[in-house]
Amino acid sequence: MQPAPATQSGTGSDAAVAEEPGSLVVYSGRSESLVGPLITQFAEATGIQVDVRYGSTPEIAATLLEEGPNSPADVFFAQDPGGLGAVANAGLLAPLPDEITSRVKEHFRSPEGLWVGVAGRARVVVYNTDVFTPDALPDNIEAFTDPAWAGRMGWVPTNASFQAMVAAMRVSWGEEKTRAWLEGILANDVVVYEGNSAVVEAVGNGEIDLGFVNHYYLYRFLSEQGESFKARNHFLSDGGPGSLVMVAGAGRLASGPNEANALRFIEYLVSAEAQEYFTTQTSEYPVIDGVAGPEGLVPLEELNAHQIALTDLADLQGTQQLLQEVGALP
Repeated sequence: MQPAPATQSGTGSDAAVAEEPGSLVVYSGRSESLVGPLITQFAEATGIQVDVRYGSTPEIAATLLEEGPNSPADVFFAQDPGGLGAVANAGLLAPLPDEITSRVKEHFRSPEGLWVGVAGRARVVVYNTDVFTPDALPDNIEAFTDPAWAGRMGWVPTNASFQAMVAAMRVSWGEEKTRAWLEGILANDVVVYEGNSAVVEAVGNGEIDLGFVNHYYLYRFLSEQGESFKARNHFLSDGGPGSLVMVAGAGRLASGPNEANALRFIEYLVSAEAQEYFTTQTSEYPVIDGVAGPEGLVPLEELNAHQIALTDLADLQGTQQLLQEVGALP
């Protein structure tokens, strides 16, 4: 990605233009459509040449683990804490300074300061409003293995956030119960999609009745199609793994050659300006104090979120292996 010419407008004092700004390599497990404008904004304001490699978070994490200290990456910008944890556990991330980590709510950052969350997201069941009212839906994710749901559901087993939810199941339920849930959903002929947006679109169009996604995908459709779009989110209220609230986050590669620029970028991601981008442009929850959450969303503190340390979601390989064993992944 080639940034536009440097300018001092657009991001304020948190990212002022330097005389010799240099470069930065970001490995992004977040899609370009979601975060590309924000990265461009940072590049324009600082003059830093930002080169971005996009891919899924599991793919990017696997690449970083393979490249090890020879990776050209300076920053890992991940969709979920599982990918960050896997890379951190391999010793590839460097501790971040307190002036960055202290900005972020404690639950949404690594206890060792190896990564920080930058945007919060809740797992939800998106449902078709012609078929259901919210009170007609279960309050727990276990219920969807009932044969009554056969042929009515969609999921994205390759998605990093879905895999983080399965990791939460493994920690909270154990392997046996998690395997049984996955096998139950597969037995119900769940429809596989390429991405969460495709699931939401299929629900809104009536192709399926419901799907397992992150909350914010719905709001892109509501913004484009209005309130007539026939899909809405249902947050599972039982506090189980299906009620997981997690974060997209970022960490600095210890071997990255552009340490100063990496820190500037991560600091920018947790600035008020970037946090407002997430709340207004991607409908995600802020992770710092003093920034209002997205309009129309239930505040995080009012959700009965699953209580789990986000660092417990780091066994990405074990989760993927289980998904392969049951046939959810090739």
